[in-house]
Amino acid sequence: MTVRKNQANLTTAEKRAFVDALLELKRSGRYDTFITTHNAFIMSDTDNGDRVGHRSPSFLPWHRRFLIQFEQALQAVDPTVALPYWDWTADRTAASSLWAPDFLGGTGRSRDGQVTEGAFAFGGGRWPVTVRVDGRGFLRRALGSGVPQLPTRAEVDSVLAMPTYDTAPWNSASDGFRNHLEGWRGVNLHNRVHVWVGGQMATGVSPNDPVFWLHHAFIDRLWAQWQARHPNSAYLPAAGTANVVDLHDIMRPWNDVTPADMLDHTKHYTFDTAA
Repeated sequence: MTVRKNQANLTTAEKRAFVDALLELKRSGRYDTFITTHNAFIMSDTDNGDRVGHRSPSFLPWHRRFLIQFEQALQAVDPTVALPYWDWTADRTAASSLWAPDFLGGTGRSRDGQVTEGAFAFGGGRWPVTVRVDGRGFLRRALGSGVPQLPTRAEVDSVLAMPTYDTAPWNSASDGFRNHLEGWRGVNLHNRVHVWVGGQMATGVSPNDPVFWLHHAFIDRLWAQWQARHPNSAYLPAAGTANVVDLHDIMRPWNDVTPADMLDHTKHYTFDTAA
């Protein structure tokens, strides 16, 4: 069984194996297919039309499936690798070990945001940015520039306390756990972290930055924690809802999975600490 660990507790060997697997997926071209998929959905997901990966109830099961597929791609390279998660309520600064040269590298330089250290620096030649929103072919970050602070534990707890998964109109105006976690309302958790990292993470091609996977692994863990705290609170909506993915509707692009299939993460992986 795959065990997803807090990145702060990874050994040097585990960090190296994760980075090496990422680099191999990039070299083979497989990595960029995930960026293209994410960007296609973030561009097509709208509040008033069909929405699957974002701004909608299926935000959480869609990304859970997306991460499972990516984790399986990593494990095809190295079966020992699992997706780590980044607890940004604890590792809150640019000085955190997450951003060290032996792992993800640090923030970008001031003039253009280019990451210049670590395995994903443009100068190393192993991480060309080819799925772009502009002409720049290098990984960019601006840690803490877009917003000054990452979400706090108290803010997370306030969202985890919400008893209802989602509500009409099932978009970025909705009240409920999903939308407050996604960050369109309330204290803004998921979206704020993307903006705090900056660079490509603040765009539809956010998986260009490997931290995307660690961030979403933590979002997924928060969903698991919410499920454990509210065992009688179901995924909503259940059926017959226009433009969104109901509980038993098929999710694109896989066309073989529903939100109901994604409710129990323990079929696929566990976390290093109990939810």
